[in-house]
Amino acid sequence: MLNTIKYSFIIPVFNRPDEIYELLESFCNQNFVDDFEIVIVEDGSTKRCNEIISVFNSKLDISYFYKDNSGPGSSRNYGMRLAKGNYFIILDSDCILPPHYLNTVHQFLETEFYHCFGGADTSNNSFSPIQQAINYTMTSLLSTGGIRGNKKSLQKFEPRSFNMGLSKEVFDKTNGFSNIHPGEDPDLSFRVLELNYQTVFIPNAFVFHKRRITWSKFYLQISKFGLVRPILNIWHPKSTKFIFWLPTMFLLFSICSITFSVYFNNLLFLVPLSSYLFLIVADSTIKNKSLLVGVYSLFALFIQFTAYGLSFLKSTFLINFLKRDPEKQFPKLFFK
Repeated sequence: MLNTIKYSFIIPVFNRPDEIYELLESFCNQNFVDDFEIVIVEDGSTKRCNEIISVFNSKLDISYFYKDNSGPGSSRNYGMRLAKGNYFIILDSDCILPPHYLNTVHQFLETEFYHCFGGADTSNNSFSPIQQAINYTMTSLLSTGGIRGNKKSLQKFEPRSFNMGLSKEVFDKTNGFSNIHPGEDPDLSFRVLELNYQTVFIPNAFVFHKRRITWSKFYLQISKFGLVRPILNIWHPKSTKFIFWLPTMFLLFSICSITFSVYFNNLLFLVPLSSYLFLIVADSTIKNKSLLVGVYSLFALFIQFTAYGLSFLKSTFLINFLKRDPEKQFPKLFFK
């Protein structure tokens, strides 16, 4: 354990100055009494956030760096190398911190120290119905098995870079994030575990993740997640889990249910599928206190499972069975 924990927040940003304003505002509202550093790395943006940062320089300890575009993983590494703290907390620029965030993290690590932690992402009432629906399907145990930030996960917890803590010791030993994107955060989590460090989920250290996203952008994002997972399974064989096949299996099950129902003219074939979909709508409606969000969650679920399931199947076939080189097959997933 570190004698004294000095926190440095590492935040890469690309053409999103409006997000940085909201995030820095939430830093001003932290109830943590000790000093902490904020390192913002501008990753080749044409819309810079330096003017926004100047508004907060008198209130917060901010270090701002501009560099050529090289991707979020490389930008986080850049920030961690220049940070003054000995414990790094990595956030996405579209996150907002609740006032208790850093105090919650500090109290947990002071009681039980871990070299790597993660927390959940969630939404609040200021988010649009689409943002709330996507947040639900991306975080619910019913749709993802809790792998994106849930204590009740169906597999070992993998901290994600929208809300992830890492000691300087672990950063030095792992060299930080790799050049794959997306997927650089679970890759780092696996390498941390392979060095016999433990990861931990801190239940109340959540962030409000305000994804600026449309249905089409959501489909493209999840498609990339599906392409990346088989590559990570090759790199880290022990990480391979049955749960990663669930979206593909859902698609096949849905097709079979509808086909059998039409062919045999029997609606009973739709009962299991309909029951699951009803559960999704009901659970989301109750948790978000909105029927509209519940219905949107159904759309988000089908987009998520279709995008991930098809891409996962494609990548598995090309990478696992045809033994294609990942960087040559999917060059857009890798930063140079």
